[in-house]
Amino acid sequence: MLWYVNAAAFRDGNGSREMPFKHINTAAQAAQPGDEVLVAPGIYREYVDPQNGGRDFARITYRSEEPLGAVITGAEEIKTWERYQGNVWVCRIDNGVFGNYNPYTTYVGGDWYFAPLVRHTGAVYLNDRQLYEAETLEECEKGEIWTPSWEREYSVYKWYTEQDGNETVIYANFQGKDPNQEKVEINVRRNCFMPSKTGVDYITFSGFSVNKAATTWAPPAAYQDGMVGPHWSKGWIIEDCEISNSKCVGISLGKYYDPENDHYFTRKHVKSPTQMERDAVCRGQYHGWLKEKVGSHIVRRCHIHHCEQAGIVGRMGCVFSIIEDNHIHHINNMQQLGGAEIAGIKLHAAIDVIFRRNHIHHSTMGIWCDWQAQGTRITQNLLHDNYASEDTPMAQGAMESQDIFIEVGHGPTLIDNNIMLSKAAVRLATQGVACVHNLMLGSFTLVGKGTDMTVEGVNQPRYTPYHIPHRTEVAGFMSILHGDNRIYNNIFIQNWPVRTKEEDISSRTRDNQVVGTEVFEGYPDYEEWIGWFEMDKQPDMGKLEKYHFSHLPVWINGNAYFNGAKSWSKEENRLINETDKAFVELVEKDGKYVVKTNVYELLKDFKTGIINSDILGYAFEPEERYENPDGSSITFDSDYLGEHRGVAALPGPFAKAEAEYAVSLY
Repeated sequence: MLWYVNAAAFRDGNGSREMPFKHINTAAQAAQPGDEVLVAPGIYREYVDPQNGGRDFARITYRSEEPLGAVITGAEEIKTWERYQGNVWVCRIDNGVFGNYNPYTTYVGGDWYFAPLVRHTGAVYLNDRQLYEAETLEECEKGEIWTPSWEREYSVYKWYTEQDGNETVIYANFQGKDPNQEKVEINVRRNCFMPSKTGVDYITFSGFSVNKAATTWAPPAAYQDGMVGPHWSKGWIIEDCEISNSKCVGISLGKYYDPENDHYFTRKHVKSPTQMERDAVCRGQYHGWLKEKVGSHIVRRCHIHHCEQAGIVGRMGCVFSIIEDNHIHHINNMQQLGGAEIAGIKLHAAIDVIFRRNHIHHSTMGIWCDWQAQGTRITQNLLHDNYASEDTPMAQGAMESQDIFIEVGHGPTLIDNNIMLSKAAVRLATQGVACVHNLMLGSFTLVGKGTDMTVEGVNQPRYTPYHIPHRTEVAGFMSILHGDNRIYNNIFIQNWPVRTKEEDISSRTRDNQVVGTEVFEGYPDYEEWIGWFEMDKQPDMGKLEKYHFSHLPVWINGNAYFNGAKSWSKEENRLINETDKAFVELVEKDGKYVVKTNVYELLKDFKTGIINSDILGYAFEPEERYENPDGSSITFDSDYLGEHRGVAALPGPFAKAEAEYAVSLY
């Protein structure tokens, strides 16, 4: 059945073409499996709470009649501004409009939030740009630059809020603009399109523009909300949407509300937040975290930007999903929020999740897979400019920047055929990662570090789960031994000089800055490692104990190094060019991105073999092969563009040697 919605309708109707509903949420109460809700262009200032899910053979589809023509917003326009003094104006809002959730009395904070607890979930928007929240009226009046911002020229636009009886009072510095003549909005709703209950399965959400919701901080051991999301359901498709200007998260594929575990550390203090993450995994099993019930979502062809925590977030509810062909940028650029959950995409337990053909740039981080990255594949993505300028200081609670961060997982995690052009390419506080056919201008960081905690000189290991292959059921827990990595057929270019902390006040390069695989020096190869265990003798538990907690082996071969990038000394087949200057330039024109480079000319006749699942083998702890989610083998005979490699391969993400490559089009 077709249901029709039109905000411009004369009056609320019965959902027919002739008498459409005025509100999407009205249709969301009526739609049944197999139905489609067709939404006419217009602005829909409402929270849509779908009551019914579809079936795998009979989805419920919500579709904008014109691409991005239907706008669902969590904001209301304000035209009652009065001049306060100078550039500052003031408005008063009756608190009745907020219902039981007032964003101007609710602070952003919770577990893993490191910034000061001074920012509200509310926000003021001038012509679709979020203003910077001031802590005092005086700060708002001064309108000075917020130096940690990645967009300093805009940080002079400020707002400040206080309560006066039953009213919310908002002051805003519009820098000479008249807010009653401009488009000025404040967010008033927490979500835009997200079920209030779990288990609302098989919904397609297609072609909408969604913006300006007062979302809350979304850490892994808490309820994770977003402007759009399935809320612990299965089989959603979110496609062809524009998602922008969320206070915290754009799309949430994340965790349900568990009152006994929600923000446990923040509320009770007495248990480590890391322990509460382990509890969340085990409690999730009890609450139905199974492949048959949760996950298997698709997020595709969405334009996600200007969100201040994450473009896409998810803990456990993201499993078995595909995130592809999205353009994600300008995430956390204001630097007013800070903590361990910030990235273009931030997922915990990305089991069998595929990230492919995404374009992520100008974000604090590109893709962050934290805990339980198992069967995860990050492929054919373009990542660049995910770092601040060297003169930008870090705000309190801010995170280091890199294109990809894999943290405390046991693998297998596969990073292949990506273009990574930021100062730090891959942060490897983990094990069980294969990097194959990538182009990296930045370094590996946190190799052998960042997984445990040292408390008063005593190491406290961070035990993390691993799972039955291609399932959510927990197979075991183990600390991170480091290593168990495969680095094949990549191109490494030292694009930036190594800087001291004094030279780079952004402090976002606190670790290794030397590009290449030299950072794995001291790790054993397989023959050395297996020799420790004396496989031809009866095992001696005491003698072998130290080896059970030593670094795992690494496999490194077929890589090319330029401009001073350094190689692991045991790499047998490699190209090191110390004479020619390699360059890579990303050029954008009219939305089309082109990579210009001379590196393939400098490779000359250097070629390597074709890598496949059998060569990569099995990740150590879960004993799971590097393979597709259905268990089939992967042969890396297709490149970043899908071109065929043939019987031998050039290192890097391209099969053919060219001077220019069209890499992205939006």
